[in-house]
Amino acid sequence: MSDDSDGTSAVRVDWDAEATAFDDEPDHGLRDPIVRAAWADRLRGWLPERPCDLLDLGCGTGSLSLLAAERGHRVTGVDLSPAMVDLARAKLAGRDAVFLRGDAARPPVGEQRFDVVLVRHVLWTLPDPGRVLRRWAGLLRPGGRLVLVEGVWGTVSPVGIPADRLTALLTPLATDVRVEPLTDDARLWGRAVEDERYAVVALV
Repeated sequence: MSDDSDGTSAVRVDWDAEATAFDDEPDHGLRDPIVRAAWADRLRGWLPERPCDLLDLGCGTGSLSLLAAERGHRVTGVDLSPAMVDLARAKLAGRDAVFLRGDAARPPVGEQRFDVVLVRHVLWTLPDPGRVLRRWAGLLRPGGRLVLVEGVWGTVSPVGIPADRLTALLTPLATDVRVEPLTDDARLWGRAVEDERYAVVALV
């Protein structure tokens, strides 16, 4: 999750208060075997086949981190919420993973350290996503990739970031940008959805 104490984020949520029930959402906790398998299948296509160094920003309770670690990737997770970080550490105990408390928009890690930066449902909360994307791209080694899961939620007052806007922001930073629609795969969400949900894989 991301901080807005200095205007970095447009959305403020008490994520410590949300942590206990966070995994109750099917696509957060991935407790349903069908939902879990659906996300594992997607990650298999988004991440390199060989073990790599992966940074999971706004990692929450570490559900996607765990799927990545199970595939042999070395995971660093960052979340602003101490409660989320504690849950992620417990979930990945014994795995090749480390979790840090920090702002996803300004992660406490060095540049050019990672092969993949994975971010789900965070970028839309930030008022200057272009600047944040440049910062995230700088965390990647040459030939690395950004894997961004985003969307536009709601119909009356929709919030989010449309895929065409995100791809436009990535074009100056990436050598290749691929958009993968996710709306029609109800297995990912534990139910049918109608709003815009997608993933972008950008090679930097």
